[in-house]
Amino acid sequence: MKTRSVNTRPYLDQKPGTAGLRRKVRIFQQPRYLENFLQCIFDCGGQFAGETLIAGGDGRFHNQEALQTLIRVSAGNGVGRLIVGRNGLLSTPAASHLIRQRAAAGGFLLTASHNPGGPDGDFGVKFNTASGGQAPESLTRSIYDATQSIERYLEADLAPVDLGRLGETDAAGMIVEVIDPVIDYANLMETLFDFDRIEALFAGGFSARYDAMHAVTGPYAAEILNRRLGAPADWLLNGQPLPDFGGGHPDPNPVDAADLVALINGPVPVDFAAASDGDGDRNMILGPGLVVSPGDSLAILAANARQIPGFEEGISGVARSMPTSRAIDEVARRLGVPCFETPTGWRYFCNLLDDGRIDLCGEESFGTSSNHVREKDGLWAVLFWLNLIAVRGQSVNEIVEDHWREFGRNAFNREDFFIPDAELGSQLMAELENSVPELDGRPVDGLRITAADVFAYHDPVDGSVSAQQGVRIFFDDGSRIVYRLSGTGTTGATLRIYLERRVTETDLLIRPAVELNAPLSTIARKLSRIRELTGIEQPAAVV
Repeated sequence: MKTRSVNTRPYLDQKPGTAGLRRKVRIFQQPRYLENFLQCIFDCGGQFAGETLIAGGDGRFHNQEALQTLIRVSAGNGVGRLIVGRNGLLSTPAASHLIRQRAAAGGFLLTASHNPGGPDGDFGVKFNTASGGQAPESLTRSIYDATQSIERYLEADLAPVDLGRLGETDAAGMIVEVIDPVIDYANLMETLFDFDRIEALFAGGFSARYDAMHAVTGPYAAEILNRRLGAPADWLLNGQPLPDFGGGHPDPNPVDAADLVALINGPVPVDFAAASDGDGDRNMILGPGLVVSPGDSLAILAANARQIPGFEEGISGVARSMPTSRAIDEVARRLGVPCFETPTGWRYFCNLLDDGRIDLCGEESFGTSSNHVREKDGLWAVLFWLNLIAVRGQSVNEIVEDHWREFGRNAFNREDFFIPDAELGSQLMAELENSVPELDGRPVDGLRITAADVFAYHDPVDGSVSAQQGVRIFFDDGSRIVYRLSGTGTTGATLRIYLERRVTETDLLIRPAVELNAPLSTIARKLSRIRELTGIEQPAAVV
């Protein structure tokens, strides 16, 4: 083992309190950059000497090199065992499951999630704790503070470890165990869902497509959908993980997965389609002519949970991120269970899951999951929908429309305004927050604002407070506008505007959300003054 001096401090731009570090690949390729960040995690994350850790990634460019660096630094810090997915692959939900299953002290996930890959793309590292969930804000702030003063990192002198061969390797006293990244996760799914019923659905003429977007879920889908459930091989699209995701943007939404949307709306009949993102934690569910809103998906899963083996005894509670539509709130009221509203970021759900307060949770950016892991889980959500279709004997569209008729609809969509100057984006958000006290009671375009605030979350488990989590504006017709500055990109800033209209009129239920929310869109742009402050006329994306 060697102790190496650090002559640079490359983390001055690292945002404190975030779940991980995402930067362009070329930034991570700088000498000592990754080593420094990993050492800060070891210094702040706990006593890892002699412990077991999990490691893997989504297969993006630089994944292999980064894993070899992680092996050297882990050995240098006295880790007892490092369990790595074969070829460095491990989906985020599978990693969370392995941490819990193997009683590991934590895990390193090498991913930039849904961000593009390749030499000119993005790379990322995040650390999950022994619960399997994302590092809490207190830990990520400690890690940030450490990056400002680090003077040394520890690493062992090692030859590269063969990550393509299953088995154990002694690496300077640390055991590197290379495992099949798929089997344990697939076995878990068999305990949660009725595989016999889904297999019968597939054999009975049902047709589906699953787009892995050349990302990490390809091997998982091949094992579960094709080998265990008998789906034809051609149902799996883009199943081979590639370092650049085949040149695509591995984000399962109607814009970046436009080919899948076109396929299910095309001339060849397809009953169901779905996609997952780079690291396998997001999902998009499609029926012919229908993209299921993430908020609707969460609400429908909660309303039908008892029909799934994993939830036969019901659910204790639910949670959604603040921008997510309030469709789940209606279901929770009907079921008589609590519904928690948290900031965006999966780590806020982990306390609630660990404390047994909730069993289902989700966020608007196509993330849904349950108490089976401590991360969102794209393929789990797909299997839940397939199990539900098999039980109810209905199509996706019929299930959604039945839900709207029973519970009403929260018509929801999002507009993304990309602002190249991140500082200007922060200024716009600050002005919005400062305007909040003046908005209550204000009439605007035929509606009246009944309440407005800057959302702050008081964690009911540990008492911590997370302030300035976005601006909420409520109207007298039950509508809502939310503004939030996104933190998942590596350049510029994205102002996300969330539009939500409560609809109960039968003749309006199936109209497109963008159409129903058009008046709210006009109001949202007017209140934010985005054109005046940035010169931007139209959103970069409408989801």
